[in-house]
Amino acid sequence: MSKLSRGLVGLAALLLALVYVTPLWRIDLTAPQYPEGVGLRIWVNDIRGMRPADLQSINGLNHYVGMAAIEPAQFPELRYMPWVVAALIGAGLAVAAAGRRVLLYAYGAVFAACAALGLHDYWKWGYTYGHTLDPQAAIKIPGASYDPPLIGVKQILNFTASSWPDAGGIAAFAAGGLILAAIVVELRRRAGAPARAEALQAA
Repeated sequence: MSKLSRGLVGLAALLLALVYVTPLWRIDLTAPQYPEGVGLRIWVNDIRGMRPADLQSINGLNHYVGMAAIEPAQFPELRYMPWVVAALIGAGLAVAAAGRRVLLYAYGAVFAACAALGLHDYWKWGYTYGHTLDPQAAIKIPGASYDPPLIGVKQILNFTASSWPDAGGIAAFAAGGLILAAIVVELRRRAGAPARAEALQAA
């Protein structure tokens, strides 16, 4: 591996450390009765309200349409995700130190798999959460579901729901981009190696 690609991987690993101090994802809800909005912040090990009372407010709203309360303790992912991120950080630093292409490619594949699984898990939670409704709810709308969007904006009754990466999630995506850039650098170096060898032989 070149110094550039090793530096890119090392920087990617260090960027991942931001997920411990900033939220990964944000879900925001606005409506006429909530002009300032309410929101959730999903951390690597917790789910919190945008403001201290927001989680309680959202659970209260959800109760009326039959949705289950959001309790951080019910998500096993919040217990093991910090360890997964720590492993990715350690592995990234090890790849940068070792400087072997095969390790870089393997690390890129593992990182991509973890990212895909994380997004799928978030989508699955939102889908289940928004479609599993109490039939005895105070408000029942036939055929309605209330799952937030994976990424983007969605109208849910009179609420506008938005779901976007927060600072930690942006850092994780940036880390993935740096790893991809390192892989591209190495693939180009490998593709150019035979041509350089032929040029040296011809000289």
